[in-house]
Amino acid sequence: MLNSISKPLDKLNIFSLKGVQMKTFHITWLTFFFCFFAWFGMAPLMKIAREQLHLTKDQVGNIQIASVSATIIARLLIGRLIDRYGPKIIYTWLLVICAVPVLLIGTSQSYTSFLLFRLAIGIIGASFVITQFHTSIMFAPNIKGTANATAGGFGNAGGGAANVFMPLIASGFTALGFCSAADSWRFAMIVPGIMLLVCAFLYHRYTLDSPEGDFKMLEKAGSVTTENTFLIAAKDYRTWILTVAYAACFGVEITVDNFAPIFFTDSFGATIAIAGLVAGIFGWINIFARPLGGIFADKIGNRWGFHGKTLLLAVLLLIEGIGLIWFAKSGNLGMAIFMMFLFGLSLKMANGATYSLVPFINPKAVGSVAGIVGAGGNIGAMLIAFMFKAKAIHAGNNTIDYTTAFTLLGFIILGIGIAVLVFRTIMAQKTVHIEELTLSTVK
Repeated sequence: MLNSISKPLDKLNIFSLKGVQMKTFHITWLTFFFCFFAWFGMAPLMKIAREQLHLTKDQVGNIQIASVSATIIARLLIGRLIDRYGPKIIYTWLLVICAVPVLLIGTSQSYTSFLLFRLAIGIIGASFVITQFHTSIMFAPNIKGTANATAGGFGNAGGGAANVFMPLIASGFTALGFCSAADSWRFAMIVPGIMLLVCAFLYHRYTLDSPEGDFKMLEKAGSVTTENTFLIAAKDYRTWILTVAYAACFGVEITVDNFAPIFFTDSFGATIAIAGLVAGIFGWINIFARPLGGIFADKIGNRWGFHGKTLLLAVLLLIEGIGLIWFAKSGNLGMAIFMMFLFGLSLKMANGATYSLVPFINPKAVGSVAGIVGAGGNIGAMLIAFMFKAKAIHAGNNTIDYTTAFTLLGFIILGIGIAVLVFRTIMAQKTVHIEELTLSTVK
């Protein structure tokens, strides 16, 4: 049985369930989807919870920062664990453990308990690292970027789905008479908690750690490294270049998700409904834009190697930076929406392009590299959030000069894009022997 599934796939057919590789691919992105659904499940219900728990604006801000902070630590830790023990057992335990705070957050009666539950729920953001590791190991080098980006894009859509469906679920519980409108958020969070447990069962039952089998079996054959892969990843400067690059794309994505609706209402007088719709479209771009970044990266990589992939990433970051500046200085709502789509497309493609490079930094430490780079995205989001907060304090009255803030952010992204452009040749020279070695094992 193992001999028939011992090779990573060299093509991705998203309509197929044939073989352990494709079964794992679909279960992985679907699990990632529900992880993001649970992670962001409280976001559209915060208004109800805030009113019932009498939370202040500062307390709500602390709750949001806490959920992102936990993800940073979790991603760093998870990367090392999956290198050592394999994705199947680690993902299963992550889902079971995180289901607990998701199910119990509805029991919160105070700011402190709510904050602690949101902090614990944030750990589930580490699911992204496992998803990227598992798709990397299941597919051949010529298609890794496409597989990673597609799984990531499909899974990220869970956050957008939560914004759409969680209010409906809450309203449904109220309409059926299970609870009052004020308590609806408490009952609604039970649904994603149960889905995490269902995903844990499916993941453990129907996936393998690798095409060759589970790590426990491979370890007996001496095929699993026992080295400290976190140190291997941390000592490689290329890991940190990709970490900064991911902060510049995924970190900005989270920022736009949080601030774009307010920008449209404050700067252009858009209604809340229009602002929410436009911001929602920005989130759903992930479904095709992130996979597109992986597809382009693979095609360029197959022809020009690692050097070509890093050049693509640098160009995408430069376009993102220019687009952000233009977005900030848009004179009307129509132009702002168009520019958000343009820089959003390049931003999400950059997400996919970044993780097309991650598997080639060091084959022994794919999980740890993925974890560090993934944590970089959340660190970027935190730093940008503090920058926006500083602008608010400087402006006074808790207002933000969004034009200045987004313009400054655009110039920062431009600088990072230039830095990646400068370092791309050095990175490619050091990585080419690893890429060639990996490709030779597939041929």
